[in-house]
Amino acid sequence: MYFAVLLSVGLMGCKDFLDKTDPTATSFDEFYNDEEDLRRVVYSSYLDVFTHHSNRQTLFYMQDGKSDNAYSRLEGDHHQRIANGDFNSNTEAFSYYYELQMKHLGRLNTFIANTEVPYVEDEATRVKYENILKGLRIWHYFKLTFRWGDVPFHLEPADLSSAVQPAVPREAILDTIFPLAQEIAEELPPEEYTTDKYMFNEYSLKALTMRHALYNERYQLAADLAREIMDSGNYELHPNYGDLFQYEADSDNNEFIMHQNSESFGGSNTWSFRDLGPHYRTGNGQSYLVPLKSLVDAYWTLDGYRIDNCPQHTLREHELNPNLHRDPRYEASIMGQGDLFYDDTIDIYNENSPMYHENERASESGYWFKKFVSEADAFSDGNMEFGLLRYAEVLLTYAEAKIMMNEIDASVKDAINQVRDRAGLNMSEADVTLPRYSAYTQDQWIDLIRNERRIEFAAEGLRYADIIRWRIAEDVLNEPALGHTREIDGELRSLHVEDRSFEPHNYLWPFHENSLKVEPGLEQNPGY
Repeated sequence: MYFAVLLSVGLMGCKDFLDKTDPTATSFDEFYNDEEDLRRVVYSSYLDVFTHHSNRQTLFYMQDGKSDNAYSRLEGDHHQRIANGDFNSNTEAFSYYYELQMKHLGRLNTFIANTEVPYVEDEATRVKYENILKGLRIWHYFKLTFRWGDVPFHLEPADLSSAVQPAVPREAILDTIFPLAQEIAEELPPEEYTTDKYMFNEYSLKALTMRHALYNERYQLAADLAREIMDSGNYELHPNYGDLFQYEADSDNNEFIMHQNSESFGGSNTWSFRDLGPHYRTGNGQSYLVPLKSLVDAYWTLDGYRIDNCPQHTLREHELNPNLHRDPRYEASIMGQGDLFYDDTIDIYNENSPMYHENERASESGYWFKKFVSEADAFSDGNMEFGLLRYAEVLLTYAEAKIMMNEIDASVKDAINQVRDRAGLNMSEADVTLPRYSAYTQDQWIDLIRNERRIEFAAEGLRYADIIRWRIAEDVLNEPALGHTREIDGELRSLHVEDRSFEPHNYLWPFHENSLKVEPGLEQNPGY
């Protein structure tokens, strides 16, 4: 049904696309007739779902609010209830996300089927845009199958009869789209575009396919794609980790493979300071998403030890001072009590401070993300560029895929070492080729690579998918969400943010009751 109502609803979803010089245009041919129209279709297909600059429901960094990494303070952003387990098949979030994907899939199917309509001077341009649209369609199906499992599957414009067809099994969809994604990628230019660099090229689509191959336990495919990207020589780790998330390097690095830049959202401002930053004097910060103690404690030491196994300091010392001898990625990613912001010392327990933890626009956990939060944006709008997929993910995907296949060789250790070394760890201790790692079992390597991913990509929207695919959500999301820890009367006490729960059937999302009524071919996922 979502496909069938395409022309009356789907094509009207992006106001920018329909903002044509002829306000009376009503037929398909009237607004889809030249190369610029084709480009605008691609642009709007990214913007509406994947690269919108201010929609917190879809912004990549906000997705950590569904996980044990962070707390999202507004229920309407849809992350909070998914994290705390207070949802059912009538929860609005599931209607919102499902309809968003399905309506745009219908839209894409119609545009792809009619890519020959617009006039273009160079047929290679038509082929490029057509394949980018096909790549976006695959991205939608990657998301749908990961969240709901079996879903309707169409690669052609659908009619009303499609609404009564049964959903297609998840594995059957994946068996179709993984090889299709690779075929499409091969048809795209290998180099990043000078303009519109947010659009798929060969390697960015392969990188996205690599990510979802890992998510779906197709480890050989994930490792092969990662290896191909590594061998291409097109990307490298930026020397300074923290600069990637600040203006120092956000638009000047060779690590970002998939981009969310001003071109991808029409040159508008970015709102990462508003969403993640602290309320400071009369500034922009709203603390919509803040880190939790669980993430803070996940940063191992400078030498690569867990904080409960640190030779130099006790767990108590680490909990009371998160900056103590820690992985440098902590300081680059998170700030909190006692840290400096705008030359002022943060005091979350001072009731006269705008950063007092009980204030509405302050952090309930007492921590803030430093990633994507520039002091330059404290009193003005931002224009930061974001990396939706970085080369570091390629390296860690390669390592994880090989570890899961129990192929833990020198190339795996080298990939991990590259990421650790760039982060600034003490490699005289943290180098995984050292003797203390030689007796590691596969389970120990799994534990290491999972934590490496968690801290490398904190606030980058990957954690929720990780805890779902690793099947650990029922462990980590059945713990209370806690914040800053301090000593009171000789005891350690942490700020309590909220209670959370996760049931085994929550690994798949429910179809909203309205979706079941509209599409009789759907079957509700078990447990709802």
